[in-house]
Amino acid sequence: MSASLAELTEISRQIRQSIITMLVEAKSGHSAGPLDMADVFTALYFSVLKHDPLQPDWPDRDWLFLSNGHICPVMYATLAQSGYFQKSELMTLRKINSRLQGHPAYGSLPGVESTSGPLGQGLSQACGVAYAFKLDNKPNRVFCLTSDAEHEEGQTWEAYLFGAKYQLSNLTVMIDRNHIQIEGTTEMVMPVEPLADKLTAFGWHVQSIDGHDIEAIINACQLAKTVTNQPSVIICNTIAGKGVDFMEGDFHWHGMPPNAEQGKKALEELALK
Repeated sequence: MSASLAELTEISRQIRQSIITMLVEAKSGHSAGPLDMADVFTALYFSVLKHDPLQPDWPDRDWLFLSNGHICPVMYATLAQSGYFQKSELMTLRKINSRLQGHPAYGSLPGVESTSGPLGQGLSQACGVAYAFKLDNKPNRVFCLTSDAEHEEGQTWEAYLFGAKYQLSNLTVMIDRNHIQIEGTTEMVMPVEPLADKLTAFGWHVQSIDGHDIEAIINACQLAKTVTNQPSVIICNTIAGKGVDFMEGDFHWHGMPPNAEQGKKALEELALK
């Protein structure tokens, strides 16, 4: 899909509105991460990714792995916005027998490529698929979305080593650098800086961008496609809870949904964006 920057900005706003509505209805789930990644998901699904909602298993599609599965409300809202399923189904989030589980499960919904939940494993999965595509000389690209707190886990860095060794230039990692996790700030719990320097030392092509600048996100993804001798990582600097003033930058909203009153306030604010 080719959309203007103004259209992409509006799509992102609508996705944030869907996230709030879903979480209020579910009375459980994560708020901060889904809201701050809305611009990244908008850029990917409406400009960057090669995909077809009418053919979710299209062999030539790009693959997206959501490693930090707890932010799945933004994935579900984006898939519905893209036409993978009806938006009305968003209201079943986290309910019994719903296809919209609290963490994505492979096969549960069209467009969901992997099961995620335990943090730190998505990059290993993405590396495996990217390596398979490379061995088979296939043009598919693989994208892996991760949290910054996942970089406190050893398996993530093992995957970085693997990706560099096999020069997985068809793989792009996008890190949600919102500086929070469930117990506080990342730098308080377990510092990950200097993150860009570490990733460069591990043999990856590194970019650091404003994760709310849709044009910058698209440009960074396009640049990553031109790198042919190493995998790419894009550090998306974001504000946790972006778009809702009383949530922004507050780690308490990592794993907490808004109540009805808070949801109404959030939707009123988003309507003015």
